[in-house]
Amino acid sequence: MSVKVTVMTVLVLFVLPASARGQQWQDKPEIGRLFEKAGAVGTFVVFDCKAGRLTGHDRIRAETRFLPASTFKIPNSLIGLSAGAVADVDEPLPYGGRPQMMKAWEKDMGLREAIRISNVPIYQELARRIGLERMRSELQRLNYGNGDVGSQVDSFWLEGPLGISAAEQVSFLSRLAKGELPLPREAQAAVREILLLESGPGWSLYAKTGAALRDGCGIGWWVGWLEKGDEVYPFAINLDIRNLDADGPKRTALPRAALKLLGLME
Repeated sequence: MSVKVTVMTVLVLFVLPASARGQQWQDKPEIGRLFEKAGAVGTFVVFDCKAGRLTGHDRIRAETRFLPASTFKIPNSLIGLSAGAVADVDEPLPYGGRPQMMKAWEKDMGLREAIRISNVPIYQELARRIGLERMRSELQRLNYGNGDVGSQVDSFWLEGPLGISAAEQVSFLSRLAKGELPLPREAQAAVREILLLESGPGWSLYAKTGAALRDGCGIGWWVGWLEKGDEVYPFAINLDIRNLDADGPKRTALPRAALKLLGLME
């Protein structure tokens, strides 16, 4: 299988993590055809927790680390709550008072509101409260990607050196969904609550988007899990973003189509 290399690989960290390589993989050409039809270059993976098997498209890319971008708001929330950087998901954090890329970010808010609008300055303040050494030790304890936070506590997930693969994302999310991370169960429950997007009879969908962009191009993510009864199906997509307006919606549309193709969503 060949690696698809494009201009967007400026945002990739070419490492094949051993933890991901050891997992059983089932390739689904039908999912690949969804990407082709959408004109998208990327990977999708879903983890069957009961079978212990990854299913998806483009295994090499699924095992390649990229900047996590705003999907890092998930571990950032977990660590912040566990460290007491905020008392709960509704305690307001200051945004700093400066003009922001999005007007909606220009107010103080708690994590519940901030994660839904992907408020960068709020989560940068949370990271500063956690501190570099605590962040480093907790990410290593969580086995989150390469665990490398570098020297800038409020930008390592946006500019590097932190990297994580799609396969590692689903492994991490599997443990969060089941409350099995080495963090207080109350913190894990609170983060699961603020990640809930949709629910229906017998199912719930939890997820977070992310995008690392330079000059309008880069990498896009959507990671989360689907609960159906007692079953949990963590999933992750990352794809090349050439134009955010055109390619951004594919981050959520392709996983939904793939989950329907696999019979996991209606």
